[in-house]
Amino acid sequence: MTEAEQATGMPEGVDGAGEATAGESGGAKGKRRIGVLLTVAVCAYLLDLISKLVVVAKLEHHDPIEVFGTWLQFNVIRNRGAAFGIGEAMTIVFTVIATAVIVVIARLARKLYSLPWAIALGLLLGGAFGNLTDRLFRSPGGFQGGVVDFIAPAHFAVFNLADSAIVCGGFLIVILSFRGLDPDGTVHTDD
Repeated sequence: MTEAEQATGMPEGVDGAGEATAGESGGAKGKRRIGVLLTVAVCAYLLDLISKLVVVAKLEHHDPIEVFGTWLQFNVIRNRGAAFGIGEAMTIVFTVIATAVIVVIARLARKLYSLPWAIALGLLLGGAFGNLTDRLFRSPGGFQGGVVDFIAPAHFAVFNLADSAIVCGGFLIVILSFRGLDPDGTVHTDD
């Protein structure tokens, strides 16, 4: 136990309310969470990739498969646009955006000490790589490939596991931001 920990009874990097405080380097004390980020990203990416390989091999060019009647079906489509099929003529723009997201996450990872942020960014990274892989390697290729979507809920757009990872990661980031938790593990309050 350090002198500071003995004096306060709290671990270094934690204030009296149990919240992380900024260390001398500007970030919270603790372990960087790059391993968590990469593990979550790889898991999200592999789940997306494997699911797409299976549905393309088994379901493409077949009638939709009812999972829960007409409420949820598996129906393979190739989406060259963004979510909900918007912007089909702008496939290269979405490729550039996905690449930019990956670069931003890589830069944030250097200062990543928060476990929840590592999970959120890992979901975003895995999802972005999943859809980017389709845009690069699926027909017609060269940054213009169609993303394989297959989860088709009634009265909603068709999507895939990469889209789900991106939405879940984004939702988690919004929650973390509202709670004042920063990627470096510090907690701030708006006074």
